Amino acid sequence: MAEQYVALADVKAMLASEGEKRELGPAQRSAAEHSQAMASLSSDDIKALDAELRTLKFMTDYAAYKIGDILPKYPEDVRAIFAKERVNLSADDVKQIIEIVGKYL
Repeated sequence: MAEQYVALADVKAMLASEGEKRELGPAQRSAAEHSQAMASLSSDDIKALDAELRTLKFMTDYAAYKIGDILPKYPEDVRAIFAKERVNLSADDVKQIIEIVGKYL
């Protein structure tokens, strides 16, 4: 099975929907609380942000979803997201990411 990334906003929506149908287990309740506290954008905004980030040549699936979850405001945060990627970001690349994220804050 291939890896599939899910944005925190989508997790929040899925768990809220499932919680209306049945009682969530302890791990699901914990995940629901975390996503409720941490997801600051709507699913629609996350999709728009993701689409815009993916226009950048160097963007990976992992990085796009992480950026959507974290919404970095500082260059150090962007570089931390790409630390495990085999991408060498220039200062302009980092600035471009921060500008795109800024549109959604």
